[in-house]
Amino acid sequence: MQTTSTQHSADTRSAATEPQQFPPLELVNRPTVPTEQAAHYLNRRPQTLRTWAMNSGTGPVPCIRINGRLAWPVSELRRVLGVA
Repeated sequence: MQTTSTQHSADTRSAATEPQQFPPLELVNRPTVPTEQAAHYLNRRPQTLRTWAMNSGTGPVPCIRINGRLAWPVSELRRVLGVA
């Protein structure tokens, strides 16, 4: 039997390696999404989007900073991806 700390570590590792499930972009009804979700829709790694934000908007989607966090406008994601 595993100890509590060993089980916790195993659970944490499996949670970190499982891909996150996001709703289709057509169904998102929030004005912005976090970096991980925007990266999923753009088929890029989250770090790529962070680099775009750091380099004064060099990417195809401008980001918004809300209390120091990056937020990506859903309307812009839809425009870039051609989603109605």
